[in-house]
Amino acid sequence: MDVLRGASVVLRPAVRADAPALAAIRATPEVRMRWRGGEDLEAEVLTGLDDPGTHCLAVEHGGRLVGMIQWYAEEDAEYRHAGIDLFLDPSVHGRGLGADAVRTLARHLVDDHGFHRLVIDPAADNAAAIRCYTKVGFRPVGVMRQYERGADGTWHDGLLMDLLAAELIR
Repeated sequence: MDVLRGASVVLRPAVRADAPALAAIRATPEVRMRWRGGEDLEAEVLTGLDDPGTHCLAVEHGGRLVGMIQWYAEEDAEYRHAGIDLFLDPSVHGRGLGADAVRTLARHLVDDHGFHRLVIDPAADNAAAIRCYTKVGFRPVGVMRQYERGADGTWHDGLLMDLLAAELIR
C-alpha cells in the first residue's frame, strides 16, 4: 500500500518496529480506557499487525508516530463495506488529527477500493470521537446496547455510525 497524505497527517503501513511506540500510546490512561488490553500490549499490537484481515496504518504528524488507524473489509458482495478504528497519542488530541486521519483513510477506501459504505463504532459515551467522525460525514445509525466490556468489567453501549461514499466530507 502506498503512503496516504492528509492535510496534517501521513498514513503509512505500520511495521513491526512500530510496536513498542504503539504499545506505549495504547498504555496511556486515555487510550487504554477505550482500547483495553492485557498486560503485554506490545504483543497485542504485533498480533494485530500480523492479522491478514486487518490493515494497520501508522499515523504520523510532523515526522513523529502519533497513533494507528486500521481498517477491515467485509467482502461478501451482498454486504460489502469497510470498517475503521483509530487511536492517537493523547498529547495530540484536540488538534483535528483524528478527523484528518479518518478522512484520509475514508477517501482512500472510497476512491481506491470502491467501498460505498464505511462503518465505525465508538463507545456511546465517547463524545470527542463521535464529534471527530461526524466532521468527516459519519452519521449515527443506532446504539448497540451492552456492546463492549469496559475496564470495570461491566458492559457499555457502543454507537454504530456509518458513512456513504457520497456523504464523505472531503
